[in-house]
Amino acid sequence: MLNAGIEKQRNSHVWKRHADDRYVKPEWCTTALFGVEGFQGLIWDPACGIGSVLKAARAAQFSSYGSDISEDAHGTVQDFLTASAPVQGSFSIITNPPFSLIRKFAERALKLGAYKTAMICPTARLNAARWLSDLPLKAVWLLAPRPSMPPVEVILRGEKPGGGRTDFCWLVFEPD
Repeated sequence: MLNAGIEKQRNSHVWKRHADDRYVKPEWCTTALFGVEGFQGLIWDPACGIGSVLKAARAAQFSSYGSDISEDAHGTVQDFLTASAPVQGSFSIITNPPFSLIRKFAERALKLGAYKTAMICPTARLNAARWLSDLPLKAVWLLAPRPSMPPVEVILRGEKPGGGRTDFCWLVFEPD
């Protein structure tokens, strides 16, 4: 057995699960998405948290709108699963939804008529995601390097995350 008895130091974090699935992705994840996918109209992040999608959208010259169920988020307080579209006309949704609600978020985005929807998803969930076959999944973009996505409190404390242990991807839905 190679390296028997030698313990390798781990350069990763394991955070306690956030009760409301509020995790922060690095802004580069959305910037990379803009490099491979075209979007139209207003960019809406319905789970905007501290606003990383909104910042990346503005940097890419898009108008953006944020909403979230949490009162301390950087957007309008509303529940995406019951909300109306924020504009008449073209809009796209880019979001890091609560992973327990990812299917409901995808279905709601399509029902609202988004031009295109992109959602971060842990890749380990894809193998059991039979529901994806019922939706207009256009692309799956793997994120590399692996992002570190800590609970929002870690970022608010000023900590610098690194050493993520979970693989993530963007699921991109486009009607027709």
